[in-house]
Amino acid sequence: MNPTLNKSDFEDLTTNLRDLAYSYLEKYNPSKQQLKVYLLKKYLTKIKGTQSKKEVTLIINQIIDSLEKQKVLNEELYSDSKARMFLRRGYSLNKINQSLRSKGVDEKHIKQSLEKIKDNVIEPDFVSALKLCKRRRIGPLRPESNRELFYKKDMGILARGGFSFDLSKRVLDLEIKEFNKLIKLV
Repeated sequence: MNPTLNKSDFEDLTTNLRDLAYSYLEKYNPSKQQLKVYLLKKYLTKIKGTQSKKEVTLIINQIIDSLEKQKVLNEELYSDSKARMFLRRGYSLNKINQSLRSKGVDEKHIKQSLEKIKDNVIEPDFVSALKLCKRRRIGPLRPESNRELFYKKDMGILARGGFSFDLSKRVLDLEIKEFNKLIKLV
């Protein structure tokens, strides 16, 4: 007889993992993938039960499905809120896409979120590039004598931010007065 198949052990594990999921959801707003990873790590480090990894994964998937049915965990809302937050921080659409993918969000939710951003904001990448320049104090915000010296560095910062070459060049070539007018509009 296998003691791991005992029904009370199974129920205890399920309630422990469910309690951990609720406490994690109280503190954070995770994606499904982040919650799965968190619960699996907690099982492996703290609970250290004798169930196989397949059994634990099955239990975790059941918990996540029940949370989705209860509308506690919503992947679409998570994707929309993270995309808007990243846009406010000055992320390009490419970087938003990559960030959401790394968090385990489904491709269809990412596409919907990016479409909503494109519908609501006129030229979102340009606006984000302006915000990034303001936050990092690069491009038009540098003193006129240093702008040419730091042009390549500023271009690299914008490229790592996910902005295209043409857009980066357009933002870095702005005059300070024009930049300040645009930033006030944003």
